[in-house]
Amino acid sequence: MYSIGIDVGGTFTDFLLINDAGESTVYKNLTTPSDPSEGTFNGLNQMAEDKGISLPEFMGQVKLIVHGTTITTNATITGEGAKTGFVTTKGFRDVLGMRRGVREEMYDCKQSPPPPLVPRYLTATVEERLDCEGKVVTPLNRDDVLKAAELFKSEGVEAVAVSTLFSFFNPEHERAIRDILQEELPGIYISISSEVLPQVRAYERHSTTALNAYVGPILARYLEKLQVRLKSENFKGTLLIMQSNGGVMSPDLAMRYASNTLLSGPASGPAAGVFYSESQGVKDIITVDMGGTSFDICLIKDGKPGFTVEGSVAGNRLASPMTAIHTIGAGGGSIAWIDAGGILRVGPKSASSDPGPICYGRGGQQPAVTDSNLMLGYLDPDFFHGGNIKLDYEKTYSAFEEMGKKLGLSALETAAGIYQIVNANMAAGVREVSVRRGYDPREFAMVVAGGAGPIHAAAIATELGVSLIIVPRESSVFCAAGMLISDLKHDFVRTYNEPVRKHTSAGGRQDLDRLAGLYNEMYSEAIKTLADEGVSKDRVHVRYGADMRYLGQLNDITVHWEDRSIEDVIDGLEDIFHKRHDTLFGYSMPSSSIDFMNLRVTVIGVTDKPSFGKGSFKGTDPSYALKGKRKAYFNGEFVETPVYDGLLMGNGNKLEGPAIVEQPTTTIIVTPEFKLVCDEYDNYVLSPILKAY
Repeated sequence: MYSIGIDVGGTFTDFLLINDAGESTVYKNLTTPSDPSEGTFNGLNQMAEDKGISLPEFMGQVKLIVHGTTITTNATITGEGAKTGFVTTKGFRDVLGMRRGVREEMYDCKQSPPPPLVPRYLTATVEERLDCEGKVVTPLNRDDVLKAAELFKSEGVEAVAVSTLFSFFNPEHERAIRDILQEELPGIYISISSEVLPQVRAYERHSTTALNAYVGPILARYLEKLQVRLKSENFKGTLLIMQSNGGVMSPDLAMRYASNTLLSGPASGPAAGVFYSESQGVKDIITVDMGGTSFDICLIKDGKPGFTVEGSVAGNRLASPMTAIHTIGAGGGSIAWIDAGGILRVGPKSASSDPGPICYGRGGQQPAVTDSNLMLGYLDPDFFHGGNIKLDYEKTYSAFEEMGKKLGLSALETAAGIYQIVNANMAAGVREVSVRRGYDPREFAMVVAGGAGPIHAAAIATELGVSLIIVPRESSVFCAAGMLISDLKHDFVRTYNEPVRKHTSAGGRQDLDRLAGLYNEMYSEAIKTLADEGVSKDRVHVRYGADMRYLGQLNDITVHWEDRSIEDVIDGLEDIFHKRHDTLFGYSMPSSSIDFMNLRVTVIGVTDKPSFGKGSFKGTDPSYALKGKRKAYFNGEFVETPVYDGLLMGNGNKLEGPAIVEQPTTTIIVTPEFKLVCDEYDNYVLSPILKAY
């Protein structure tokens, strides 16, 4: 039986196929932007062909598919989501459009807000009002809801978001609005904030709910089509969908909470990073994933990635919990360009898969990072993508020669400059998640992923002073691997703005029962959600949390504790907050009062995971895997460099740079300053060569 991880990216769709013996096979196909499912089935057909059987026969042997997709993210970025209406409280029509009332780039006086998800004419208001404790002040006016339904019907709206004031305390009015709209507009996609994000802060709640409605019909149509086609091809296993919090969920929940798939593409990477770093006995790692379009970075301390509720998609706030991943526009397809001052720059615009870099020969006209890697000898023009894509060196050289004339550089110097610039950009991105948060990157191992990542890893590590690089054998499909080892995961939140001290022994425990009741309410909802997905209670792990802040502070921070009730931790919760605040900001105020803002429960349903098999010992000498030599650019000159077949190398092999290790879907560049060892799982481990002086 087989398990398959599928990651639909901006340039390539990645696949990892694992059998019950732990043997894995990597597949990559160009993404099909017009219909991502076509790229998915291209890969599944390729797997069936490799097994020498028909697709239905192969799919009958597949027990699990974990699928990550960028369809919702791309729909938001391109403005191609569903035509959406919005319903809110009378007198507050423009909250969604006003946003926070500030420019995200404070020094850009010409910055305009992004195009609205919901145009103003499709924003309807209804007479209703709850107070700040959830008590009804003004009853819901049913006629206003009917007028909104009439407007949406006449305008051909596909989805509606409903977010009213203080509904997180009392969802009664939102649910009534939803019921009326469903009756008047049968079949329409409806999101209500009291289900999507029941927490304080109106704009963030409005925006997240609107995003959910905006992408919901798009994702629902895609998943319904995917499930129908999988079933027609004899798939009888389990399909799970990747979400942005690093967990997976059933397709039914994915269609209901579509916004949870926004920014989910790289979210499985940290799980894979933790798994692969365990073989080296390290828990402090930085995962870097360089694909065709972006460079994704996540800092993981003590084996736990960070989380954030401050996401943004195309300028629209997304406040659902998600893995804290920093993304910059630096990938193999990142385009090099000359700015108005005559300075060479790289990215963030990408050549994508269509037309792709110049060397692909698909119509690309502007030099990209992959083109520079070809020029510098890091890529074999006849072996790229296992030989399935022949790279055009002559056309690439001409383009670099033309760009070099504008810069006063040779074609080679231009290519080397692009390589150095993109490496500097990526190193700066790593500093953003480490140095700016008080961490020294030299104290972390770097787990490298993506088809392009291993080409640049040693150069980035040299600039940062990182001394341990782990390149998984499946690095080119890193996120697909992470999906297969991810658990079902769901987040629940309730707003609760009260002083912490009121609940402690010192404060008299005035509201402890109320506090515990909210946690129990979320816990019950969480257990039911997992039960609906077929998870038994003995496979459930619960993580509790609270957003807290000092009295008078604007922003709050989240503290967590594992599998213990609030009654067991309440007396020590202030100390936990002080320590967390000190870690993040370098100070704490033990004498200050602390307030709760939001209460959180994260529930994890442990899934059966495929095992990754260990490789047999192949000795220290990798000469049997030597393919030949070619000239590659190191330290300002071309050097005759040995090239090894990565698929032949394995457990125990050692070599020193300069060297090139090729796999069909990625290339590892071992610079002269590094040595490489294959560990017992056949992964590549790079470390600096210690030289005597």
